[in-house]
Amino acid sequence: MRVDKLLSKLCLIKTRSIAKNACDKKLVKINGKIAKASAMIVNDDIIDFELYGYFNKIKITKVPKGNVSKAKAPEYYEILTRDKLDL
Repeated sequence: MRVDKLLSKLCLIKTRSIAKNACDKKLVKINGKIAKASAMIVNDDIIDFELYGYFNKIKITKVPKGNVSKAKAPEYYEILTRDKLDL
């Protein structure tokens, strides 16, 4: 699944277009490398992104096959770090 689509489906970023713009502005990294919006995500990938005033680092435990309800979204990832950015 594409990284912009995944971040949106797991309710980590509000919309796919915001996720795509974050990738375009080089705010999203997969396994330490800057990610394009079309980059594919597999299980155990680590995603870093800076958005909404926070630095987030998450590990994808499993990639969803379709839509995910907001209540079940945390089953697909593990939050490793969430730090407030000094702006």
